[in-house]
Amino acid sequence: MAGTPTEAAAADSGTVSASVGDRVEGVATVTLSRPEARNALDAELRADLIAVFEAVADDDAVRVVVVTGDDEGGAFVAGADVTELRERDALEQRAASERPRVFEHVADCPKPVIARVNGHALGGGLELAMACDVRIAAEGGKLGQPEINLGIIPGGGGTQRLPRLVGTGQAMKLICSGELLDATTAAEMGIVEEAYPASELDDRVYDLAGSMAEKSPVALEFAKTAVNASERMDLEAGIDYEAELFAQLFATADKDEGIDAFLEDREPEWEGR
Repeated sequence: MAGTPTEAAAADSGTVSASVGDRVEGVATVTLSRPEARNALDAELRADLIAVFEAVADDDAVRVVVVTGDDEGGAFVAGADVTELRERDALEQRAASERPRVFEHVADCPKPVIARVNGHALGGGLELAMACDVRIAAEGGKLGQPEINLGIIPGGGGTQRLPRLVGTGQAMKLICSGELLDATTAAEMGIVEEAYPASELDDRVYDLAGSMAEKSPVALEFAKTAVNASERMDLEAGIDYEAELFAQLFATADKDEGIDAFLEDREPEWEGR
């Protein structure tokens, strides 16, 4: 029987599963599973993933989310479902592109989201990974935006998020050529934060997720909000916004608990408020 709201939201899904606290307390693992299509993003999977992330936002049992592809599919996400794209005209695609889409639900999640990139992340798969806050990849996987080979361009945020990660020139090169990168090169460029042998991937992902989940939930949310604002504000406005969020935390019980625990040389007991 499903326990947390996140697990309940995934319980009836045919394409997404979720578990909370199985590996690390406070960490939800959300697994995309269309192994016959290498976890490609079709309408059903996108809808199921949105439902799970809507539940995550209000689930007090979850402090950090790990998103990954089903290992059976041999990929993180191999891309969008090309058959669906072929069947749409411009009006239908414009309607499908109305926000918030799955990418916005992931990016706007109030809790840190780590992409466990366990294989290829191509097209919409890379866009989904880039919508996450941190990307940890398994060596051997390929990453890229090959949409240009189909006569289209990235449509899930790729032309906007990739330049912010690697710079305009590198993004232009990758998007206009459709070139694919191995995970190690992607880490060197900054598309993913780190790349590890597949045998070490889970240890690193869940060590990082666990270190985040140990922190105050309200401080985590404010930290994510402040860092994301740096992409949307100029420096002066961003510093003012950071200062306001910083001040707001002084009205929380977690701020008092965190400082008291430090002064008393003990572990804090967060209330999340």
